[in-house]
Amino acid sequence: MNSEFFDALDLLEKEKRIPKQYMLEKVEAALTAACKKEYGAANISVVIDPEKKDIKVYRKFLIVAEVEDPQTEITKEGIERFEAEQKEKGLKVKTRSRKRSIGSDYEYELHTKEFRRLSAQNAKQVIIQGVREAERSRMMREYEDKKGEMLSAVVTKVEDSTGNVVVDTGISQAVLLKTEQIPGEVINVDDRIKVFATQVGTEGKGPLVSLTRLHPDLVKRLFETEVPEIMDGTVIVKNICREPGSRTKISVYSRDESVDAVGSCIGNRGSRISVVVDELKGERIDVIAYNDDPCEYVKSALSPATVKKVDMIDDRTASVVVAPDQLSLAIGKMGQNARLAAKLTGYKIDIKSE
Repeated sequence: MNSEFFDALDLLEKEKRIPKQYMLEKVEAALTAACKKEYGAANISVVIDPEKKDIKVYRKFLIVAEVEDPQTEITKEGIERFEAEQKEKGLKVKTRSRKRSIGSDYEYELHTKEFRRLSAQNAKQVIIQGVREAERSRMMREYEDKKGEMLSAVVTKVEDSTGNVVVDTGISQAVLLKTEQIPGEVINVDDRIKVFATQVGTEGKGPLVSLTRLHPDLVKRLFETEVPEIMDGTVIVKNICREPGSRTKISVYSRDESVDAVGSCIGNRGSRISVVVDELKGERIDVIAYNDDPCEYVKSALSPATVKKVDMIDDRTASVVVAPDQLSLAIGKMGQNARLAAKLTGYKIDIKSE
């Protein structure tokens, strides 16, 4: 049994990456707790030898002339009676102490098979809890590395009552709340989706990680995956503003004059941007060329409208003039285009027809 137990610890370390030493400490605590439950407030010591795959549990008494505390003290006559009783039961008493003089310790090995079921159950619960704590700790460390990053996930369950989705992130099972899904998207079991990790839990029994598909940085991570020029730092994402499920504007610039930042993001015949759009369930994406000149930046940000003139009224306000047939396009449905352009550039934009 000891050999199988240590093999199980090796398997835990390999499959769940729970350190063997950590579990040995939990086992020691579990056996100590079980022994104390069985024998009361006794002096218990657990000796674990991973090399020999052996676990021994000892109980220690102080040899005295007269017993005052039967839990921790014993007389020489008491030792003789105890060993005789064990012999009658067919049990051999193994001791770690040879001296039997008053003031010496009498320490003998416990037969753990004799533990009552309740004590064994207590030890089992301590070990199970140790495994759970170790798994949670490991997952927290792994999720900490993923905070602010995009994760690939497989949908394992869709809850009909709430619309929440359970996904497998490769680290653990996690929940993507309905409120964190793209409005209007339909997610099915076995779908592969991209999610963004926003927060990692550190306390309590709450979720280990908070996932979303609404964060603007999800769009950024998708472009980093599809556009090598962004990944290698040639093309820089300046800003992103997003109304999930509807429209996103992303401004980019190139640190290499020979590289077209906007063209790099769109790809040949839209091959790169189409992958991002598909992942976002058809969300429209405007890729804007960033410019240090605020007038030019605002003009680009109002794409796809054609802007005739931009004047900066003050440090935070831009006055924009467009042709009459471009006014509704510049403003957008329910003001969306102008609103996103303002968020992208950081300027208040006043649009007028010429």
